[in-house]
Amino acid sequence: MIMQIPRINRRWLAFGHDVVVALIAFLFALYLRLGDDIWQLPSGTISTSALLFTATCAVVFLASGLYRSIWAFASVRDLLEILRATSIAVACFTLIAFLTTRLEGIPRSVPFIAWFILLAGLGGSRLGFRILRERRLSALWERSGGGRVNVLLIGAGDEADLFIRAVSANPQAPFRVVGVIGENDKRVGRSLHGVEILGTLDSLPQQIERLRARGKAPSRIVLTRALTRLNGALVAQLLEQATLLGLSLSRLPALTDLRNDVSSAISMRDQPIALEDLLGRPETVLNRQEISALIKGRRVLVTGAGGTIGSELVRQISALGPQHLTLLEFSEFNLYRIELEVRETFPKLSTRAIIADVRDPIRLEQIFNEDKPELVFHAAAIKHVPLAEENAREAILTNAHGTRVVADCASKTGVLAMVLISTDKAVHPANVMGATKRLAEMYCQALDLASQHTRFITVRFGNVLGSTGSVVPRFQEQLAKGGPITVTHPDITRYFMTVREAVELVLQASALGAHPGDQRGKVLVLDMGQPVKIADLARQMIRLAGHKPDEDIRIIYTGLRPGEKLHEELFSAEEELMPSAADGVKLAKSHTIELSQLQKALADLAASLLAGGAENKALQQLAILVPEFKRQGFESGTQIQPIRSAS
Repeated sequence: MIMQIPRINRRWLAFGHDVVVALIAFLFALYLRLGDDIWQLPSGTISTSALLFTATCAVVFLASGLYRSIWAFASVRDLLEILRATSIAVACFTLIAFLTTRLEGIPRSVPFIAWFILLAGLGGSRLGFRILRERRLSALWERSGGGRVNVLLIGAGDEADLFIRAVSANPQAPFRVVGVIGENDKRVGRSLHGVEILGTLDSLPQQIERLRARGKAPSRIVLTRALTRLNGALVAQLLEQATLLGLSLSRLPALTDLRNDVSSAISMRDQPIALEDLLGRPETVLNRQEISALIKGRRVLVTGAGGTIGSELVRQISALGPQHLTLLEFSEFNLYRIELEVRETFPKLSTRAIIADVRDPIRLEQIFNEDKPELVFHAAAIKHVPLAEENAREAILTNAHGTRVVADCASKTGVLAMVLISTDKAVHPANVMGATKRLAEMYCQALDLASQHTRFITVRFGNVLGSTGSVVPRFQEQLAKGGPITVTHPDITRYFMTVREAVELVLQASALGAHPGDQRGKVLVLDMGQPVKIADLARQMIRLAGHKPDEDIRIIYTGLRPGEKLHEELFSAEEELMPSAADGVKLAKSHTIELSQLQKALADLAASLLAGGAENKALQQLAILVPEFKRQGFESGTQIQPIRSAS
């Protein structure tokens, strides 16, 4: 029978090591202080003092919790713990020795010298163990064929520091940092944890050639700076340079942004450059306390809850702790999907999912009476321009009549505030979709001016990246098929915003508009930054997919579609634009029509269409109600006299 050797407890092994180091530190300090004169001291004095020092250190080390840490992952924090423990141990020994022996026979500088030696012995052994372990694991990883990807970092700030330390600390990290490119020349020539800062962005091609000549060719460029602090044009330029050099461009998550991908942020993995990174708009400062105060503890209803904007509204509202959330959606599948997501993410949240048509006043009134919402976010709409042109009846009934139904229910039931999600296509509309949304804006403006209690807030913004039916998903489908990518016109531009940013600003605008003040009857316009050229967007998407525009993937121009404008506007020249109290939100003071006139006109328009009236006649009436609406084949005719919105 083979005798089993009991397994040694590693904590006690480490403790034993530290006790031996303490004994050696004291004797060595005594020798350094006295030299050969140490042999003149009585042996009893040396042994008593050495044992007292060692015992004091042992007690303090055990009490200080030094052995909760793992040597293999020793860090600066562990060194600080060692500094604290050794300082306490030396101070306690000095006090005990002075009270018992007055330190007779032992020079009083010995404890101070022993403190330095003890600190070096404890810290050095741990650091040495970690270095040896990492070298061994790194060698095993390389021999196993794991290898590492050479990366070149852009930016020599805190993010680069954290990334290099994270990579250095992990022997199995997939990356090897071969150099850093600074954003300016202040740090060029210096190093960051042993990694040289090679040059600036202007010299990027030359630095990559130098690295290739030295056998350190990078296969990836990683942006370390938070992308909200970089210019979108600069990111686009880097993407183009990386493509020309045959490299991929990646980014790190912002150190403060753990909302979207916590695991990636903690492990410091790189992420592909996303299309939204190329927008380059500085991050808007949100008043999150004000937004939270608007939603928390209130009953909220979201129409169009399964759409792109509606579903993101549902996600962000759910996270703010409403008392109850009603999801209203006409599409069964979209409603099922968002309801399932909410129930899985927020299982304790009171929710109700309802299939309903916003054009049905009886059903809507029933829902408002049952759920008693205090806040309503109206995102239900027909938004696709060509489809709205082909289905003008449905667009008028959903976008204009549907908004009127929701707004009237909100007014009757005393809702605190209703928020209408509008679009830049409502400005000087050239299509049915834009004209119907402008009519919806006008109705909510008129109600807001007339209402004593309920606020009717209109929020207008441009395109949302990746929304259903928008240009980005279409380009992605065309790329997946190998091209070509179709663009309607080489000069066409659009405003773009990420769905998360758009909804955050909608909530910020809603919090602003819910307060009494001079916002009544005005449209809240989100700051969309600079318009983006769709042809440039197509080229950037081709580069992000690892292809070369006009070589690997062609771009074909097909001509403007019916109702499509070359350039969109966020507000018209007739609207008076003024700043608001919220960053990223402006106020547009525009004309509307007397509420009574508008109610009658909208009621007649809906009644005619619901009774099977001619679509042509409805479009002519729409052109009368929205005098800015310019659509080929229809004249505005006699206009109802508009009135100016009150301040």
